[in-house]
Amino acid sequence: MVVGATVRTLGAWPSGWRHPGAHRDPADDPRALRSFALTAEAAGLHFLYFGDWLSTGADFEQTDPHLLARIEPLAAIGFLSAFTERIGLIATVSSAHTEPYSTARSTASIDLLSNGRVGLCVASVSEPRIAANFGRTNAHPDEDRLEAASEYIEILRGLWDSWEDRAFVADAATGQLIDPDLLHQLAYVGRHFSSAGPLNVVRPPQGHPVISVVGGATRARTLAANQADITFLAPNPLSEAIDYYRATKDHARSLGRDPDHFVLITTILPIVAETREEAWAHYDRMVELVPVETAAGVGGAVSIPANRTIRRLAGLLGVSLHGVLVDEAVPAKVAARFSPLGAELLSLVTSRSGRKVGGDRPVTYRHLLVAHAVAAPILVGSAVDIADYMEAWFVASATDGFTILSPYLPGPFELFTSLVIPELKRRGVFPEQYAGETLRENLGLPRPDNSFTRGVRSSQD
Repeated sequence: MVVGATVRTLGAWPSGWRHPGAHRDPADDPRALRSFALTAEAAGLHFLYFGDWLSTGADFEQTDPHLLARIEPLAAIGFLSAFTERIGLIATVSSAHTEPYSTARSTASIDLLSNGRVGLCVASVSEPRIAANFGRTNAHPDEDRLEAASEYIEILRGLWDSWEDRAFVADAATGQLIDPDLLHQLAYVGRHFSSAGPLNVVRPPQGHPVISVVGGATRARTLAANQADITFLAPNPLSEAIDYYRATKDHARSLGRDPDHFVLITTILPIVAETREEAWAHYDRMVELVPVETAAGVGGAVSIPANRTIRRLAGLLGVSLHGVLVDEAVPAKVAARFSPLGAELLSLVTSRSGRKVGGDRPVTYRHLLVAHAVAAPILVGSAVDIADYMEAWFVASATDGFTILSPYLPGPFELFTSLVIPELKRRGVFPEQYAGETLRENLGLPRPDNSFTRGVRSSQD
């Protein structure tokens, strides 16, 4: 099983930073990043994944605080490569707003400096606010963006292959430093990008840094099956995840790829404690930290998003909530009238919190509202509970592994690494130690041949 971590220094829970002891100052991110990375590496995690978003605004404060201010991903992995030795470092770049030559140069350099531990997530998403930051007035259609992303990846790989591994002969006796026949010009001309090459960095230790793609949309899935070593997936019900896993692997096989060399990773946000009851209590505290409307028309000191209001909850549940206070317990007679969506929310709250309508720990309207407002793949329980879930998905061939979101730093992540990882090791589904020195070795991926050596050019003549 592959297990990595998605890095969000202000946490993946909307108001996780409010928890006592939580990291909450982006100016102190270097310290938080170093601590996070060393904790992850000590536990044997395969990688750290840095997502990205190329705009900001005050509206993120209540929904996605980690997007307000963050260190640029390539800078972050370059920084962490100096403090770590084995863990993979995956940075996101935008194919819509960067040039492949600059990206190839940066990633080849960091791969060399880190002894082969770099991964690259190629994102193609753009939207008006991001486009405006780069002097553009609109974003391109999905089809164009994903076609451009495919070209972008082809150019990266072609540039990384510019130098063959033995190009620097360094013959002091003759004065010959390089074999010019082992240096190759790319001469790629595509619809969206072009690059002459060659790259002015030697071939990376991994040959090609590991490429990943995010997304479950049809075109994104096609891009992943064609070009990616890793695809990051949003979670689905287990049966759907199994079908998706099988279809995606079959698609890769139909393209002539070895499906074992195409890694599918699922995102989860675990809240773990020594016991299930302690984990439930921790989840309850996280629910209390999310600002919501406490009564119709009554919020707090901050602006409340529309999906955290009593009116929105009433529409979801299909019942009138006139005069209801958000922290009231849900009566059984009201729960019996819930809409199908309301019944699903109720089941979700019970699975995460152990609360039951009419029980000693009753379900509150706040719990229902937060379950709707916080769209994250949350798991709550003991180390055994979380490991049971992860092992079941892995054994059922629903995923090749997981990337871990932490509601805030550092506490929940430290609990996950100290409780769940040892349990997975005990079961024999997570490796006791790193398999090799490079990210490719630790993911079970081969080092690719140089495309020029095998006579295959990543160009369009």
